[in-house]
Amino acid sequence: MSEIIEQLKTIISENPVILFMKGSPDFPQCGFSMRTAQALKDCDTEFVYVDVLASPEVRRDLPRVSNWPTFPQVFVNGELIGGCDIVLEMHQSGELKTVLEQAGAGAGNPE
Repeated sequence: MSEIIEQLKTIISENPVILFMKGSPDFPQCGFSMRTAQALKDCDTEFVYVDVLASPEVRRDLPRVSNWPTFPQVFVNGELIGGCDIVLEMHQSGELKTVLEQAGAGAGNPE
């Protein structure tokens, strides 16, 4: 297995909530990433992010790890939650906040 895939698995497992996105939460580079980051912020969630545009190898290999072809991708406690549409549906129903609180990630927004 390639080194980047091992690094991705480690990053995912070590961070309770991680968002792989285009750009950053403050300067998103696509609307899907912007809406996904905002949903996490709305839940007062601490999360880390990886800018896949700044890391071509992450952009190339993460879909092999997650079995999800598009970005953004949100992982909670090492498991893929989904992309923009799924995260927004969960946010609108209140399920996202519940999942994040159960993961112990509702400790306040780092912004």
